[in-house]
Amino acid sequence: MARMSNKRRLEWSFFLNDRSRITYNELCRKCQHKCKQSFRAVVVDCPKYLSKRSKKKDRTAGNGKIP
Repeated sequence: MARMSNKRRLEWSFFLNDRSRITYNELCRKCQHKCKQSFRAVVVDCPKYLSKRSKKKDRTAGNGKIP
């Protein structure tokens, strides 16, 4: 693995783990979007993340139609 320059190390310091490897948040690790967050950050809400276990919004709710 190539060594990281001091400038790059300072830029990525929030993402580096104890082994000096760039590490992303658990939710962001398998995400296809480029809005990755650090493993140190607490993800409150990500607009692009859709959990398979979350309750799906009912498309017919509120429009007066019977599903």
